[in-house]
Amino acid sequence: MKEVNVIMPKLGMTMKEGLIVEWKKKEGDKVEKDEAIAVVESEKITAEVKSPEAGVLKKIVHKEGEEVNVGETIAIIERE
Repeated sequence: MKEVNVIMPKLGMTMKEGLIVEWKKKEGDKVEKDEAIAVVESEKITAEVKSPEAGVLKKIVHKEGEEVNVGETIAIIERE
């Protein structure tokens, strides 16, 4: 099975890090491509993070309430 990293998106030109507000899925849940799996926020924007692939949410790397740098892995999806 191939693993795909879900990264903290850059929501604005000056965004350097974002806050994980909520996980909409838990480890072991099936996810569809483009399905919302988390909610993150920057200083100005709140947005959903969507799954880049269909599969299973194998690992949540950063928990709710954590600040994460843009481009850093926040979760791992195992493709089916």
